[in-house]
Amino acid sequence: MINVLRLLSASIALLLAASAAQAGLYNPKTYRLDNGLEIVVVEDHRAPVVSHMVWYRVGAADEEPGKSGIAHFFEHLMFKGTDKIGPSEFSKIVARNGGRDNAFTSYDYTGYFQNVASDKLDLVMGLEADRMVNLRMTADDIETERLVVLEERRSRTDNDPSAQLGEMMRATQFMSHPYGLPVIGWQHEIEALTHEDITAFYRRYYAPNNAILIVAGDTTGEEVLALAQKHFGPLEPAELPLRVRPQEPPQLAPRRVLFEDQRVGRPSMRRSYLAPSRTAGEREQAIPLRFAADILGGGSTSRLYRALVVERQLASSAGAWYSGLSLDRTTFNIYAAPVPGVTLETLEAAVDEVIAEFLRDGVTTAELERSRTGMLASAVYARDSVFTSPRIFGSALTTGLSVAEIEAWPEDVARVEAADVAAAARAVLKPEVSVTGWLRPKQDG
Repeated sequence: MINVLRLLSASIALLLAASAAQAGLYNPKTYRLDNGLEIVVVEDHRAPVVSHMVWYRVGAADEEPGKSGIAHFFEHLMFKGTDKIGPSEFSKIVARNGGRDNAFTSYDYTGYFQNVASDKLDLVMGLEADRMVNLRMTADDIETERLVVLEERRSRTDNDPSAQLGEMMRATQFMSHPYGLPVIGWQHEIEALTHEDITAFYRRYYAPNNAILIVAGDTTGEEVLALAQKHFGPLEPAELPLRVRPQEPPQLAPRRVLFEDQRVGRPSMRRSYLAPSRTAGEREQAIPLRFAADILGGGSTSRLYRALVVERQLASSAGAWYSGLSLDRTTFNIYAAPVPGVTLETLEAAVDEVIAEFLRDGVTTAELERSRTGMLASAVYARDSVFTSPRIFGSALTTGLSVAEIEAWPEDVARVEAADVAAAARAVLKPEVSVTGWLRPKQDG
């Protein structure tokens, strides 16, 4: 089995190496306009469609103190009108032209996209450039969207005990850094945002020199550059604030959160550890930590799943996850849910046993190669979707990575050894930098 895994991993690595020699992993074409707009183009001519995305280097972690939720709130307002486009007409125009659009907000970025036929690229780029600087927001628009955002918070967080536990755990893990704030914002701060707050946020961050235009699909770099110069080229850059956030003080002791609610149907536990990212902290640990999360809790062959679900039958689910794409330090996460009759105390003790064994013994060659094969295969599959590559580039570039580092992913994965995974896990999976959360039904009395 080990030889088969090694052969498969080597075959995928050779495929990627051969592709890189000819065209690179994605072979993007990159440009920069005089006003600072960055452009990334990934050509794929297999179908007459394109994914057009604009990513802004601003997210929930860039908000001023006391104004949580403004980045997400403003994402909603970007679908209001301009002098050229009537209120709420943006998405209707995209739909009438056979496309679909949406947007998303994270801690480090805000993104807007349209998936359309390639002959509609000129149209959607013009729409996106128009609302970058010409948005019109009335007091009624703001109040309408405030109600929408508050209802979104109620339905997704306030009415979901699991989401509430996650919100409290983040606030406990990040006591100083704004990653401890909810992306959607605290209710009382959403209610207090003013027209002046929102207008100032727009003028401060929505400008070509704070944006990345990413287009993938049936187009060429030359065509995208010409259209970008036509639509975005005339826009003036802004004087951007320094992207400096409060940093987390050293965590010296484990922290715990217990959340009990009568609405909880199934108890569960989760744990987060403060961890480096690709661009913050001990950067060299980030890719080995991807291996560690996969081997420890990345599916039915992982350590946690086999031990807790299959062998000991203590849990109905168990796993781990980690992403190194974060501008500042992030978290390594573990979760498990007990089967009926098993207490959270028993389950947590079993989780600790699996982690202790993992840290003591390290990873096997078979585990390492299976994880490597999966990561390399995912890189190959990502090339087959014109909607995946823009997300990869956008999330990486807005969190501090370069195009060269994105292209080097297969080589970086191929270099990781078992000792690297063990060392990274031992450096991060320490009780003193953890937050453990329990979710269970509220006990009477």
